[in-house]
Amino acid sequence: MTGFGRATFSLDDTHASVEISSVNRKQAEMALSCARDLNSLESAIRPIVFQHVSRGRIQVNLTVTRAAQEATLLDVDIAMAQALESAFARLSATLQRDLTPNASDFLRVPGIIRAQEQTMDAEQVWPAIEPALHEALRIFQESRASEGAALEKDLRSRLDAIANIVAQIREIAPTRAARQAELLGKRLTELNCPIDPSDERLLKEIALFADRCDISEEITRLDAHLEKFQSYLIGAEPPGRALDFLCQEIHRELNTIGSKASDATIAQSVVSGKTELEKIREQVQNIE
Repeated sequence: MTGFGRATFSLDDTHASVEISSVNRKQAEMALSCARDLNSLESAIRPIVFQHVSRGRIQVNLTVTRAAQEATLLDVDIAMAQALESAFARLSATLQRDLTPNASDFLRVPGIIRAQEQTMDAEQVWPAIEPALHEALRIFQESRASEGAALEKDLRSRLDAIANIVAQIREIAPTRAARQAELLGKRLTELNCPIDPSDERLLKEIALFADRCDISEEITRLDAHLEKFQSYLIGAEPPGRALDFLCQEIHRELNTIGSKASDATIAQSVVSGKTELEKIREQVQNIE
C-alpha cells in the first residue's frame, strides 16, 4: 500500500527531519537516504519500520542539521599554491612583463583552498532522530489506513458480486440433469431414433452425467472461501498474503465449476466471477 509521513524533532542543537513513503511490493524492503555519516543508523531504523510494515518498498529520507556546529575549517594545499605562483613567474618571464596572481586566482584553482568535510556522530544525533521517526511512522500509517478503508469498500463490493454469481450458479445447477435429458431426447428424435424416457439406458446416461456435473462441493468451498475473505478484512493481523492465497483458491473452484458444469449459462457466470476476482487480485497485491 502507498503512504506518506513526515515529521521533525529538535533536541538541544540537533534538528532531525524524517520522511517515509511507500510503493506496492509483494515483499517488504526498505531504502535509507541520509548523510554518509548516518548510514550506520540503518540497523536501528529498519526494525522500527518493519514493526509497522510487512509488505511494500519503504523509502526513508533522513536529514539532520546541527545548530551549533563548530566553525568550518579550511585546508590549504601549499604545494599547489606555490605551483600556481611559479606558473605565473614563468608566464611573466615568457611575456617579459610582470604578472602576479591575486586572491581570486588562488580561489579559481580547485583544491588550493577547500573546506573540511564536517562529520556527524550517529549515536549523538539518534535521540533527535528516533522521535521524528516514530511520529513520521504514525502519520504514514494514518495515510495507509485511509487508503485501506477505500480498498476494503471496493473489495466488499466485488465479493458481494461474486457471492451473487455463486447464488445464481447454485440455483441453476440442480436443473442441469433435467435439461440434459431433454437435450438427449431431442437429439435422438432428430436422428429418428426415438427412445422411451423411462428407458434404462437413457436413465443411466443421465445419472452418469449428473454425477460428472455435480458442483455442490465446489459451491460449498466457494461459500467458505468468501466467508473467510470477509473475516480477514476485519481481522487485526495484516491480511495481504492470506487474501492472495484465498484468491487462488476461489479461482481454482471457479475453474472446476466451469469445466464440470457443461452449461453455457453457468460458464458465463463463471466468466463474470473470474472478472470480478481478477480485479480483487489486483487490489490484494496492494494490501499489507
